[in-house]
Amino acid sequence: MDVNTELHNAFEVIKNGGIILYPTDTVWGIGCDATNPEAIAKIYALKQREDSKSMIVLMNGDKMMYNVFSQIPDLAWDLWDLSEKPTTLILDNPRNISENLIAADKTLGVRIIKEPFCFKLLERMKKPLVSTSANISGMPAPKTFKEISPEIIKGVDYVVNLYRDKVCKNPSTIIKLSLDNQVKVIRK
Repeated sequence: MDVNTELHNAFEVIKNGGIILYPTDTVWGIGCDATNPEAIAKIYALKQREDSKSMIVLMNGDKMMYNVFSQIPDLAWDLWDLSEKPTTLILDNPRNISENLIAADKTLGVRIIKEPFCFKLLERMKKPLVSTSANISGMPAPKTFKEISPEIIKGVDYVVNLYRDKVCKNPSTIIKLSLDNQVKVIRK
């Protein structure tokens, strides 16, 4: 399949409030517009996940980051620059994002993405993209497309037809970084 066709199709579904199944820089993900509460609610329902368990969002750079966070610790940029593998940071006080993505402690997990498909999709969306592993809550995250349950595949509005043979690495490292520079590793 052609990457540009897949970008167009995924973007159209997201723009119209749908949810997609797509390859990320780590595992296959379920995603939608991070500013659309109805689309986010569809993902929680599909994953059978409590909406108190927040999901992460992908962004493609500084401009999008500063639209969502008015304050970003310098250490955040250093962690992203120095990380050898995809790293998700949980940061304080997000804004311009759907309320049902924000954790009870007013934080949001974010990852700056360089993977070409996701990066281009974010460029087209001009908004953050929800990213959560393509599994029912509590089940293992699938490492390949073949491991994704039929329930998930049938439950999304569009399945991106790229990288179906890719074996995914581990999920991202997750680090909580508060505005007062407290650091806590959640997942290595």
